Amino acid sequence: MKLLDTLSKAEQEVDISKKVKIYLCGVTVYDESHIGHARTIIVFDVLRKYLENKGIEIEFIQNFTDVDDKIINRAKTENKTAEEISTKYIENYFNDFDGLNVKRATNYPKATEHIEDIINFIKKLIEKDIAYATKNGVYFSVSKFSEYGKLSKKKIDELQSGARIDIDEQKKDPLDFAVWKLSDVSPTWDSPWGKGRPGWHIECSVMSIKYLGENFDIHGGGRDLIFPHHENEIAQSESCTGVQFAKIWMHVGMVTIDGEKMSKSIGNVKSIKYVLENWGPNIIRLFCLSGHYSKPIDYSEELLKENLTKWRQVETCHYELIHANSENSDEIGEFVTKTGIEFDTALNSDFNTHLALSAFFQLVKETNRLAAEEKLGINNSKIIKEELKRMLEILGLEIPKITDSQKEEIDKLIIDREKARNEKQFEDADKIRDKLNEMNIELIDHKGKTIWMRKEIINAEK
Repeated sequence: MKLLDTLSKAEQEVDISKKVKIYLCGVTVYDESHIGHARTIIVFDVLRKYLENKGIEIEFIQNFTDVDDKIINRAKTENKTAEEISTKYIENYFNDFDGLNVKRATNYPKATEHIEDIINFIKKLIEKDIAYATKNGVYFSVSKFSEYGKLSKKKIDELQSGARIDIDEQKKDPLDFAVWKLSDVSPTWDSPWGKGRPGWHIECSVMSIKYLGENFDIHGGGRDLIFPHHENEIAQSESCTGVQFAKIWMHVGMVTIDGEKMSKSIGNVKSIKYVLENWGPNIIRLFCLSGHYSKPIDYSEELLKENLTKWRQVETCHYELIHANSENSDEIGEFVTKTGIEFDTALNSDFNTHLALSAFFQLVKETNRLAAEEKLGINNSKIIKEELKRMLEILGLEIPKITDSQKEEIDKLIIDREKARNEKQFEDADKIRDKLNEMNIELIDHKGKTIWMRKEIINAEK
């Protein structure tokens, strides 16, 4: 597998000869997670599931920023503690992403749990004369890291000319950024420089190195984190350790809403709770994977409807495979193998989920064609089922399960309906069909038999 590395602007090979270590910048827990967060986390979820499907061991770390000015301000507004705010939104985070069928990370470290590690890291920077203390806190000296700007491709002199004058006149350079902020506003911790709390950037440097080592495989996040967050992480980490920080930097494009940037002031932020309640996890995952991960993607109801139409094709395919029982079939093995190779090739080539989905839907379309022409057959069904199951697991898509008792009830209703039709009791047959419709069961007529499928309930359709 090769991924386009933001730092080198070249495709770099992922070393799969050993455990692959991934660090993904998580959310600052002061508000509900939104569709932009969902896209980044779903992309990395599929990356992880694909590698694990290939038998590769993954260590996946995703942090929570649980101390931040935004959290403190929210706590003041709601007359709560910062911990109460962060605890609430961490709980909501897990509800949201469990609902989106995202596999939980190996570990979710929190900034507040690593204060001692952060203080020790800052001490090293000061000892190396790369950070310095002022009456307001401790700052990283950007001029001491000659490669500053290498990730974002920004030059220090250009940044300096465009820098705003900072309130802290104690800073040696306007570009210097805080690694420790002195404060008497709770939460605070004791440090050699006075009571305060860590800066945002230092948290991820410390936690990623603690859990994954000084040089790990993939560091990711949204494209909005390239500067200053990830730029500052590189500067701090490589200044402290003297070695390359992450081997590959992978950044996911932003989600816009009807062509506009998501903004609370405009009121167009779509929370995960909202999109889940209206569209369900499968439609949201298809949407988030429909474009190349590195490019922006526009959220619109029309695009979601298109993905819903595609999902209905997947459901039909799934149930046609379950009900296939004839011996009549075309040779399909070569096509299934070819489609599987196309799917893997797309993901191996800079993780092109758009092309991978094309291969996936080719398999779905061909299955439905064979079924419509009465050529699916038991043997084809077995071959397709295995590959379809693999693709669904990698993409994180799930057909809602039906219990044995539900299946028995549906089968009995269909038998009763067929009997009523044969006896020309059409009114009774229609009542049974209405009951099946209420259960979201759709009937598909074939020669000599009627099969059924249960459609996922999508509130946006109502």
